[in-house]
Amino acid sequence: MDTSLPIAFGADHAGVALKDLLREAVDGPVLDLGTHGPDSVDYPDFGVAVANAVASGRARLGVLVCGSGIGISIAANRNPAIRCALVQDATGARLAREHNDANIIALGARMIGTEVALEALRVFLATPYAGGRHSQRVVKLSPEWTETR
Repeated sequence: MDTSLPIAFGADHAGVALKDLLREAVDGPVLDLGTHGPDSVDYPDFGVAVANAVASGRARLGVLVCGSGIGISIAANRNPAIRCALVQDATGARLAREHNDANIIALGARMIGTEVALEALRVFLATPYAGGRHSQRVVKLSPEWTETR
């Protein structure tokens, strides 16, 4: 994975403060796709923007934040190249990368504390995909595989 590529960030109005905190914690390039203030916006717009940046290769990985993390993760996962995992802690972040080759994490700003979110981000960015026995399962997450069933 090209570590010179930025990490893409996106959030709705409920997640903007946590997104900004997480973005500042990244050591390296970032791509902030918004939102940038407290005015009400639609979370799918930002989930799709980050998903498209990761899927196109403009970003290495992505981080999404909305109030619960649920809606924005659903929006990101509409892109067939994305495996976005809603995580609640560092263990979930590690397993998402290690076992599922997740390329985006979603966090719920109303569901997770800032220190836990920061640790989840650190672990997500540092954990490589394990491959091996997990590869056949990750293949089964692809649209090509599911369309043949």
